[in-house]
Amino acid sequence: TNYSAYYKNEQDLINQKNNPPAEKEITFYAPNRGKPLFYAPRGRTMEQFIKESRNHGWPSFRDDEVEWKNVRLLENGETVSVDGTHLGHNLPDGKGSRYCINLVCVAGNPTN
Repeated sequence: TNYSAYYKNEQDLINQKNNPPAEKEITFYAPNRGKPLFYAPRGRTMEQFIKESRNHGWPSFRDDEVEWKNVRLLENGETVSVDGTHLGHNLPDGKGSRYCINLVCVAGNPTN
């Protein structure tokens, strides 16, 4: 598990995804199988996604941004892929579920 704000020691979260335009959605893939896990932003702006992620120190996704066919939420709040990879935790706030995900767990590439 990477610590809060780990991504700040690596390339900037958005630059790592080739600096997409503000209206473009990013797909985050599992590093081991290349399955899509999260899409962001959905239901908010890129600026809101980045701000929330930076404020909490991890990429932070909301329910609408989760690819539920590839992601599971365990009873203890742990978020895992269907292949068993630990992704992070659900840390709900006043807006609902907030999935704080380890950046290295969503740094994969799609498989064909």
